[in-house]
Amino acid sequence: MKEAARWATPALWGRLSVKAFARSWGRDVMLYTGGVSFFALLAVFPAIAILIGFYKAVLSISQVAEQAAALADVMPYAARSIFLTEIDRLANASARTVSAQSAFALIIGGYAAHRGFKALLAGLNLIHDETEPHGFLKFNLLAFFVALFAFALFTVVSGAVVTSRLLRHTGPGEPVAAGPGLALVDLWPALGLAVGLTMLYRYAMSHRTPVAWFPAIVGGVVATVMSTISSWLCAIYVEQIAPLGATYGSVGAIVVLLIWLSWNVNAIFYGGAFATEMEIVQRSSGAPELETDEDLPESVVRLSERRVSRPR
Repeated sequence: MKEAARWATPALWGRLSVKAFARSWGRDVMLYTGGVSFFALLAVFPAIAILIGFYKAVLSISQVAEQAAALADVMPYAARSIFLTEIDRLANASARTVSAQSAFALIIGGYAAHRGFKALLAGLNLIHDETEPHGFLKFNLLAFFVALFAFALFTVVSGAVVTSRLLRHTGPGEPVAAGPGLALVDLWPALGLAVGLTMLYRYAMSHRTPVAWFPAIVGGVVATVMSTISSWLCAIYVEQIAPLGATYGSVGAIVVLLIWLSWNVNAIFYGGAFATEMEIVQRSSGAPELETDEDLPESVVRLSERRVSRPR
């Protein structure tokens, strides 16, 4: 009861927030932020081609366009145009053309996604202060399965969004009365992101033992909230404060997309740092473990301690 009351202290959560910020915004972490953002930008358009090719094999053209357009709703408006243009081009292309492009995109997108997730995992390992890195084969396999899980989750969430929207109409111009399930249509992306990040922190951030569920869940929720806020602030920045079209011209949409990606990567790293700081509090305060069969990893230390221990 005493420890439960301690977790309910606002001052503790305030300290965790500040320490997580310092941990996730170190000069080493920013290198991984740039790497993840670059490879994510490289992979996003091949991913569109792959998704369109998959959808087109089982859906009609109108359903393809609606399914893919749902993916653009989470992007800033300034970057949405280039995304929707590519969707429209692929949705109206022949099935043979889309299949050929999807096969080629699978190679390019697979390479970029794999490299991006490797950078993401390496950044999270740095934030979690893992002193013993994975072996070459294990690390590459882990990045591959994380990328595969993320792609599958992304596909399921986008399908849930479109399905919820289609259920709003029984026919042309006949809206269905909104129910509790339909009211969640705009929350599907956030729910999917929270679940995916929770699993990422739980199973991929620590080498020896999984991160406890409570820090992983809280970290996933915090990162999702930060991602939502970052996307909102990014939209305000690029559309109202600093329109980038006048500076970057025709590549302005790409720059907006890159800014949006980097801010969301920062949110993911912040969630990982928050979960790590929660582990430190649990260990230092003697809080009861949420999972009695697993010990917290001994490798969880503060960044300052790791830097001091580095050989000069």
